[in-house]
Amino acid sequence: MQDSSGPRADALAWVAGSDGPEKGLLNIGYLPLTDSASLIVAATQGFGQPYGLTLELQRQASWSVLRDRILCGELDAAQSPYGLVYDVHLGLGAQCTPMSILMGLNQNGQSINLSAQMQRCGVTDADALASKVHHGSARLRFAQTYPTGTHAMWLYYWLAAKGIHPLRDVESLVVPPSLMVQHLQASRIDGFCAGEPWGAHAIEENQGFTLATSQSIWPDHPEKALTTTAEFVDQYPNTARALVMAVLDASRFIDQSDENRRSTAQLISSPDYLNIPADTLLPRMLGQYADGNGHTWQDSHPLRFHNGGQVNMPYLSDGMWFMTQFRRWGLLREDPDYLAVASQVQQLKIYREAASLLGIEVPDDDMRSSTLLDDVAWDGSKPAEYAASFALHARNTTGCLEGIR
Repeated sequence: MQDSSGPRADALAWVAGSDGPEKGLLNIGYLPLTDSASLIVAATQGFGQPYGLTLELQRQASWSVLRDRILCGELDAAQSPYGLVYDVHLGLGAQCTPMSILMGLNQNGQSINLSAQMQRCGVTDADALASKVHHGSARLRFAQTYPTGTHAMWLYYWLAAKGIHPLRDVESLVVPPSLMVQHLQASRIDGFCAGEPWGAHAIEENQGFTLATSQSIWPDHPEKALTTTAEFVDQYPNTARALVMAVLDASRFIDQSDENRRSTAQLISSPDYLNIPADTLLPRMLGQYADGNGHTWQDSHPLRFHNGGQVNMPYLSDGMWFMTQFRRWGLLREDPDYLAVASQVQQLKIYREAASLLGIEVPDDDMRSSTLLDDVAWDGSKPAEYAASFALHARNTTGCLEGIR
């Protein structure tokens, strides 16, 4: 483990030398979500300047638009759901392009929400939902934000754990996160899985309630990642390292205190970024949950941006997990070489260099162990066996990627 007492004395020495960033102005893509906070803070509060970078934020309308702009070079790097990166790298729904994950941006902080109409009908827990699905007269419609993204995988995993087949028993469609509440209001969907602040906003607008959080599915799960193409990393390796350092600094700042989280909430709530009241997004940023169904709690696995570097390490096992779910749901017809693919995508060398220079603790192991809500353990050691272990699956079919382009 690296010492985490503070930045090394030589942390900035390379900036002025031949190892300085090859490209100083970067266009950074993001969606209006609470977990874009570290990028917004890094860009607007000057965290890139000590490392020779100017970060220009580019808000995107949807994950598919963001994906296309990374691939065509309009964006240098972006906030991305983990699953989107592996989808593109494996060529599942768009052109096959080698991709890179530079670091994790956050853990936890997403939610599965049902409509107010479902609530009025008494569908307020998993058992009632399963009964409605299996005995109701019409198929329920659930929205997620990208067909191979994190929200699709959380939704599928949770439904399956409750005995609901996500590809056969319900209908799934893609909706940009900021439009989820509008779709609830228009009765186009019965529920959705998305990042904050949109679950909290649904409650505030009396359009829905939170049925489950993503951290109840997998405590401290990987969520968004700082992403670019492999070509960018090859062409601008020093810039990639500098970008990781800037975002690590911003991430550390946000998690340093509740006061920093409050000031961050105020910043990102502005019309330039999320365009939603700070009072809506702040409670869940602080781990304070009210589900809109009479329950309140202080979450022990809240939205985290740094947590001593545990959030930011691009563990190989994190990337491998999403591929096991692609295999489970028929998005991959055969098992890939899970470890080899993850080793291509997860930029561990760059991350370790950046974190070491900043005095941030770097785990010795490239894998980590987790136990999900169905008591199934995941540690990356036997991915093919893990992918084949689930009772509910679609391994023998080709999963639907409708809406991915």
